[in-house]
Amino acid sequence: MLRKVLLIICLCSVVDLSAQYAPQAGIAGTTAIHRDSSIIKAWAIGYHIQRGWQHCADTLLGKATAGNEESIPGKAGNGILSLGDGGVAELHVYHPVKNGPGFDFVIFENGFIDQSLDTGAAYLELAFVEVSSDGVNYFRFPSSSLTDTINQLGPFGALRAEKLNNLAGKYIAPFGTPFNLDDLPDTTLLNKDAVTHIRVVDVVGSLQSPYTQLDAAGNKINDPWPTPFPSSGFDLDALGIIHQNTTITYSSTAENLSFNLYPNPAKKNDAIFIEGTACLTAGSIKVTDISGKVHIQELFHSSTQLSGLNTGLYFVHITTDAGTTVKRLVVSE
Repeated sequence: MLRKVLLIICLCSVVDLSAQYAPQAGIAGTTAIHRDSSIIKAWAIGYHIQRGWQHCADTLLGKATAGNEESIPGKAGNGILSLGDGGVAELHVYHPVKNGPGFDFVIFENGFIDQSLDTGAAYLELAFVEVSSDGVNYFRFPSSSLTDTINQLGPFGALRAEKLNNLAGKYIAPFGTPFNLDDLPDTTLLNKDAVTHIRVVDVVGSLQSPYTQLDAAGNKINDPWPTPFPSSGFDLDALGIIHQNTTITYSSTAENLSFNLYPNPAKKNDAIFIEGTACLTAGSIKVTDISGKVHIQELFHSSTQLSGLNTGLYFVHITTDAGTTVKRLVVSE
């Protein structure tokens, strides 16, 4: 009887370990979404970045530096930003994401196929994904990693998409990994019809304690590591929105990067003033329209004045060492 029970347990374990998820882009059954897909209705407009170390076990190398934060808003393919080990990107949208049929948003990275690898294997870097409807309470998608946890993947190790689920970066560029808000448990702390913040958190990928990170089932996540380069960690390309709640518009909740913008709405010939708080006294300013076109770009000090904007909807981005925050500006006749 004991042997029979043990056999059943072993068979169940084998089935669990061999579980398969959607395969790599280009293979039948994939859920990868191309950046030109018509189901993508909008793109992220703002962000707040906290870069991680190039190598968390050797912090003397410093933090990841590759890429340009200005490339994150807008469509995928405009450039990447490397997050480094454990780095975090908080992405903001104009209209909140809402829970619709199927997938609700998609995240893009710059993974690629190496012809020397097995068919279906690719060089990928992974990230956890979390969402919030208030900028305070975040909820992480239940991730799954069935990659071998005995042998550490090296800096250019290969991963198979069919062994990964609910982890950003499982698909090669120019394809993105989609996420469905239905995968998150219902709670009064998350309004799935008004998700305003989407957070991407680099998976360190080390099998070595104390750097190991786990999926939702408690499995170690094996990811190329170490990557002691300026391009370390998850290379964020873009966030695409599939379902959006057009009854609500963007409002920044980054209190530590707050600034006053007035008058707003403004008239076409008004002088528009920007004043920062004590935490936001110097940096750069960029004003873009809804298409992403830059209309003003200059240094920002504790008080700045804008002028010369035509009638329309604009986004005012202010960047300091602490990150970037964005506010909406309306100019009318």
